[in-house]
Amino acid sequence: MTKQTVLGRVTQLAKANINALLDQAEDPQKMLDQLIRDYTANISEAEQAVAATIGNLRLMEQDHREDVDAAGEWGDKALAASRKADELRAGGAGVEADTFDHLAKVALGRQLQSEKEAKTAEPAIASQTEVVDQLKSGLDRMKSKLTELKSRRDELVARAKSAQAQNPMTDSVKSIDVLDPTSELSRFEDKVRREEARALGRQELAASSLDAQFEQLDGLGDSAEVEARLAALKTAS
Repeated sequence: MTKQTVLGRVTQLAKANINALLDQAEDPQKMLDQLIRDYTANISEAEQAVAATIGNLRLMEQDHREDVDAAGEWGDKALAASRKADELRAGGAGVEADTFDHLAKVALGRQLQSEKEAKTAEPAIASQTEVVDQLKSGLDRMKSKLTELKSRRDELVARAKSAQAQNPMTDSVKSIDVLDPTSELSRFEDKVRREEARALGRQELAASSLDAQFEQLDGLGDSAEVEARLAALKTAS
C-alpha cells in the first residue's frame, strides 16, 4: 500500500458522514455494527501503513544526518591534510606536501558529494514529513469517528431495548380494560351524588316538619291570648 493510497483512504474515512449513512440504512444498528467493524479494520491497516511510512521517513532522516556528518568529517580531513601539506612544503618537503594536498582535494570531493546527497534528500524528507503529519491527523480523526460510532451504536441499542420493554407494558395495559376508566369513575360519582341528594332531601323534609310544629305552637299561643283578652272584656263589662 503506497502512502498516497493510505492518505486517500484515511481522508475518505475520516470525512464519512455518519448521520447520512444512518439515514440511508434500513437497519441502523446493523449498519453501525458493520461500520465499526470496517473502521476498526481500516484503522488497524492504516496504522501499519502509517508506521511503515514513518519508518521510511526516519531512515531518510538518518541517512541525511549521516551525509551531513560525513560532509563535516571530510571537511575536517581536508583541512588537516591541507595544513599538513603547508607544513611539509614550508620544511622543504614539496613532494610529500603535494601528496597531502592531493588528499585534501580527495576529502573536499567527498565532502562536496555528501553535501549534495544531503541537499537532494531534503525535499523528499519535507514531503514525507508532511504526508506523515497528514496521516497522523487522519488517524486521529478516524479514531474519534470510531468513538462516535460506538457511542451512537450504544445509544441506539439502549433506545431499542427501552422501546421493546415499553411495548409489552402498553399491551398489558390495553388488555386489562379497553374501556375508558374515567367512565367508571363518572358512574360512581353520579351514584354518590344521588345518595348525597337523598340525604339532603331527608334533611330538608325533617327541617320543614319541625318548622310546622313550631308554627303550630305559635298558633296555639295566639288562641290563648285571644281567649284571655275576651275574658277580660267580659269582666270589665
